[in-house]
Amino acid sequence: MRVFIELGWFFNERKKQYALGIFMLLIVAFLGILPPRIIGFVVDEISRGTLTAGYLIKWLAVLAGAALLMYVLRYAWRLMIFGSSILLARNLREQLFRHFTQMSPAFYQKRRVGDLMAHATNDLQAVQQTAGAGVLTLVDSIATGGFVIAAMAITVNWKLTLIVLLPLPLMAYMTNYYGKLLHKRFHGAQEAFSGLNDKTQESISGMKVIKTFGQEKEDVEDFKRLSEKVVAENIQVAKVDSLFDPTISAIIGVCYMLAIGFGSYFVVSGEMTIGDLVAFTAYLGLLVWPMLAFGWLFNIVERGRASYDRIRGLLAVEPEIEDRLGALDRRPSGDISFSLEKFQFTGDERAALRDIHFTIKRGETLGIAGKTGSGKSAILRLLLREFDNYEGTITYDGISINDYKKQRLREAIGYVPQDHFLFSATVAGNIAFARPEASMDEIHQAAKLAHIHEDILQFSDGYDTVVGERGVSLSGGQKQRISIARALMMQPELLILDDSLSAVDAKTEEAILDSLKKMRTGETTIITSHRLSAIQHAHQILVMENGTVAEIGTHEELMRKKGRYYEMYELQKLEELVEKGGEA
Repeated sequence: MRVFIELGWFFNERKKQYALGIFMLLIVAFLGILPPRIIGFVVDEISRGTLTAGYLIKWLAVLAGAALLMYVLRYAWRLMIFGSSILLARNLREQLFRHFTQMSPAFYQKRRVGDLMAHATNDLQAVQQTAGAGVLTLVDSIATGGFVIAAMAITVNWKLTLIVLLPLPLMAYMTNYYGKLLHKRFHGAQEAFSGLNDKTQESISGMKVIKTFGQEKEDVEDFKRLSEKVVAENIQVAKVDSLFDPTISAIIGVCYMLAIGFGSYFVVSGEMTIGDLVAFTAYLGLLVWPMLAFGWLFNIVERGRASYDRIRGLLAVEPEIEDRLGALDRRPSGDISFSLEKFQFTGDERAALRDIHFTIKRGETLGIAGKTGSGKSAILRLLLREFDNYEGTITYDGISINDYKKQRLREAIGYVPQDHFLFSATVAGNIAFARPEASMDEIHQAAKLAHIHEDILQFSDGYDTVVGERGVSLSGGQKQRISIARALMMQPELLILDDSLSAVDAKTEEAILDSLKKMRTGETTIITSHRLSAIQHAHQILVMENGTVAEIGTHEELMRKKGRYYEMYELQKLEELVEKGGEA
């Protein structure tokens, strides 16, 4: 029952609702013991031949009143207890989502999306059950069982009550043992569900790739294997779960045998009347529910404990990037300077970056070139404060970026990543993501700067066209340009284009860069690109190789050096020549 203690913070928040709900449950449990005793009285009157219509009507009226009151109270306590459990699920869901938004990329690199979704769905449902049906079952089983046993002992025969309760310690031992097994196996079942959830999400997202490579059959087989694992794990849970009812039913059967056997002896010996025996067996029937409920309670509680342990483990993960005490609450603006000695990703012994030293004056454009894996994107991720575990300093306007509040730093940066993520919303909604209050004129202006305005007008509903999940209905170039428009809507001090023009043709690329150059006078821009035509106009160009700066300078300076940049430029010219059919 440890999970109830662990959820004490919530029960304290909703103490009035739970207290009122439990009080109503107790009244219902007390009213539930009236019918057997009334039946006993009526049976005794019948056996004596003294039953009158008035006597019968009196007790029938009592039964009807009790039934009506129980009806009202059962409705009310459900609102109090089950309504509170729904609020618990909402609170935990909000805590999880808020926690997810605070986590750094390293957190998501270690965890699967499907697993995180399982925490926010399946696990939360199990915890909600604990705070709702679990509380109900705990209180109802104890209250009903306690009232029934008290009524059996006080109003009928205490000796027979003691005899009938002799098998109950065995039931308590067995249900406790089953509960421990259930907790262990349910943990495995939840892990298997997480794996299946992740596979489903991954397969749906990558369906185009699966079909392109003709791997539909293999993917279905892989899904089938994971699905069978979920079934197997849940069958293991069901095997333990299915032991509760037979065990309890067997013990209840023994209790009935003891009641009939010894009860008959007490009737014959004159210690009890026939009405008392009828009332006692009716009470014993009422005791069946608390016993079964107790077994069900173990099921609910152990599922809830396993799920709450998983949720708490997730919430216990501390954000790797946090604001320092007294961090500057202003949007940075000015020169950007890198003086980085070493940086490596968590769990990777190889340095991703080393000896990076450069300065970008405000209003300048920095181009970064290099092979895949050379460290281009790593520089940008450090500037965005996705990681803090590096040796050296990165300053913005002469102040370490670690001394700014994360939110204020990122407000100053319009970032267009390599992986262009669009939401399942309208085109206008995607462009105005960072500024939902923006006018349509502002949205149009950003789209025109990104040279996507004319394309959007050709869509079925123009700016009101709803794009598919992750922008699946758009071409790569359209997604890139919408992402650029979205970044421009922020009116950023620093615009970062991380290989964000790779899917557009050379003419469109040139038009976009020309627009940015005219409209962003006095504002800083960083562009990484494999295609050197996108960065040759930059004030400075970094050539990255194996995580360090191989060359730095303007396009003209680097061409005169005839080093790595010169080789890349000449190779790309040759490739363009081949694409045109070899004509000079």
